[in-house]
This record gives sequence, structure tokens and C-alpha cells, in this order.
Amino acid sequence: KLGRVFTGWVQRSLQSTQAATASQNTCAPDDSKATSPVPKDCPVCSYNEWDPLEEVIVGRAENACVPPFSVEVKANTYEKYWGFYQKFGGQSFPKDHVKKAIAEIEEMCNILEREGVIVKRPDPIDWSVKYKTPDFESTGMYAAMPRDILLVVGNEIIEAPMAWRARFFEYRAYRRIIKDYFNCGAKWTTAPKPTMADELYDQDYPIRSVEDRHKLAAQGKFVTTEFEPCFDAADFIRAGRDIFVQRSQVTNYMGIEWMRRHLAPDYRVHIISFKDPNPMHIDATFNIIGPGLVLSNPDRPCHQIELFKKAGWTVIRPPVPLIPDDHPLWMSSKWLSMNVLMLDEKRVMVDANETSIQKMFENLGISTIKVNIRHANSLGGGFHCWTCDIRRRGTLQSYFD
Repeated sequence: KLGRVFTGWVQRSLQSTQAATASQNTCAPDDSKATSPVPKDCPVCSYNEWDPLEEVIVGRAENACVPPFSVEVKANTYEKYWGFYQKFGGQSFPKDHVKKAIAEIEEMCNILEREGVIVKRPDPIDWSVKYKTPDFESTGMYAAMPRDILLVVGNEIIEAPMAWRARFFEYRAYRRIIKDYFNCGAKWTTAPKPTMADELYDQDYPIRSVEDRHKLAAQGKFVTTEFEPCFDAADFIRAGRDIFVQRSQVTNYMGIEWMRRHLAPDYRVHIISFKDPNPMHIDATFNIIGPGLVLSNPDRPCHQIELFKKAGWTVIRPPVPLIPDDHPLWMSSKWLSMNVLMLDEKRVMVDANETSIQKMFENLGISTIKVNIRHANSLGGGFHCWTCDIRRRGTLQSYFD
């Protein structure tokens, strides 16, 4: 009896060993593929905001919903629109307005393609669906602003851990595209997903007026705390090895530190700040448009501007925007006029209505590609916000040696 037991144990052990060996042999080709070098023809490669643009993601206005009026939304919007959020939170933005925004963005895509740029679009999703996590519940918003959620650094796509609860599942609209890029050799990183628990927000953030916002911002107080990392990709702007970022209502120091460690030692992340009552996204405040060339918002002066001047950079103050006062800007300011998209150092996509900034670019020797996206502006962004450049023809350089 003992002999039979021992013989059975040996047979089972041998079968188990053979099965494990077979399993390892089956996985071997995949392991080899996973460790192979990145292909030279990887479609993702972008180091700055001005090299010749070859491929871009453009957002969608379809099914755009007003975010619920939570504390972080209140801190990032102006009082005249608070009633709008309270009334329509979780519902569609005005349908006629959204229809016009969709048409504008379609025309923008057509123009980009005529300029020789490959255009990719996120998937349409029903953003009105309610969702719940262990820490909060909300509805969604949109996939209109890929610049907010995606940051391309070299051949890496970084998904940002955004701070608004209404944007928790926004990444889903981009996953198909990103998986395609990954399968073609791109790196793909998702920053630590925040829980968005109540501790991430100052629930008693005391904003009643623009003066309140100025005072709080000057004190370094924001609606987001340091409970966990969070950042919107649009608070970063790239200039080769140097990447500039602001601490804002949606980007905290913990999120900036995560990026600094993640990108070191190849890239240097610098914090800059502005006289801004409502800091949220850097590209309508400080927009780098070429090597040694930056647009600096005259209403929101940069506290570290000497850093750029000492490096020999030219700092340009864009003209006052021409957008009328009665045009709705539910999540942005008139300074979207400087939120432009460089197709290369000598071509820029600019608002067809903003004739003064068109003249400014032409005086710089930069040709303007005029596109009207005024209704799309109302949803919270200009040309830079509505896009994420995936590939620009250029190499990694240092502009601050």
C-alpha cells in the first residue's frame, strides 16, 4: 500500500512539472515580445509644442454633460454661472449649442487633415450615466479636451489622475486609441488613480468673489489638498528637456512630485506661478509657441518670468481678447484667444474671430490658419485644449542650458 501511494505521488509530481514546463513554453514568445525594443516607427513621439505636427487626437463634444455642482467645480467656475450648474448638473449642455460645437470641431478636423495632419478621435460615450465608487457618486462630463487627460512626453503617453469627480471615467473614451498606440510600440503610463474621497478637497473653501480667489491663490490655498496625487495634464507645458507646471485648483504638489520622479533624470520639471485668481490649466496663461518664444498673459503675470528672459527667451504679451461679454464661457475665460495650436514654428491655428492676435502672429512671421470654434470655446477650451499632439517631427533638445 505504501509503495502505491509513493508511486502515485511521483506520477502526480511529474505531471505537474510537465504541465508547468508546457505553460512556460507557451508564454515564452509573449515574454520575448514584451521585452523587445520600441520600434523605430512608433507613432508616438512629441517633445515640445512647436515641432511639425504629424498626428493629433481631437476631442468630441457629443453627449457633453454639465458636471454636478460639487465643491471642486464651484472653485473652478465663476459665480455668475453657479446657478447654471445647480440647475443643469448631470444634464446635457444646451443641445443647440452642443450641435454647433460639434460642427465646428468637425470642420477643425477637416482643416487639420488638409494641412497634412493625421487626426484620431475618442469614442462617443453617454456621459449622463450615474456612477458610484466607495467614496463618491457622480455623472460624467465629456471627452472634449484630450489635453486635460493625456500628456505625451517622447514616446510615452501619460494618463493624468484628474481632480474632478465628473471626469473620473473620462479615460474610457481614449482607451481604444491608446491601446493601438501601445501595440505599435508606445509607452503607456497611468498615473495613480485618486480615490477622490472628501479628504482630497477643502470642503469649506471660502470663495465668494474674485477678490477672495486672488487672496487665497496668493496664500497658496486651493480647493484640492495634498491628500493624494492629482493633476490635469493641461497644467504642464513642454519645452524639450524642461517641462513647466503650475500648482492649481486641479493639480497639487503631490501630483507634481509624482511627475518629477517619474520623468527624472531625462526631464526637469519646474514649478512656475502666476497672479491668477483661478489657476486651472496653464495654456491660456503661459503658452510656449516656439524655441525661445512664449505667450504670457498680461492679466496673469508670471512670477518667474526672469528665468525665461535670462535664458534669452522672447516674452510676448498677447492682445486683449475680442470675444463679446455676452458669449457663454461656462468653464473658461476670454483668454482662450491665446490657447492656440502650433502646426510648426511658422503655422498656427487661431480663432477666426480674434483678428488682433492674428495680426500679432503675422508680425512674428507666423502664418495663421483661421478656424471658428467659438461655440466649442464655451465648453471649456481653445485649440490647444481640444487637441493632444501625438507625433511631432523633431528630436529631444534642451532650451535652457
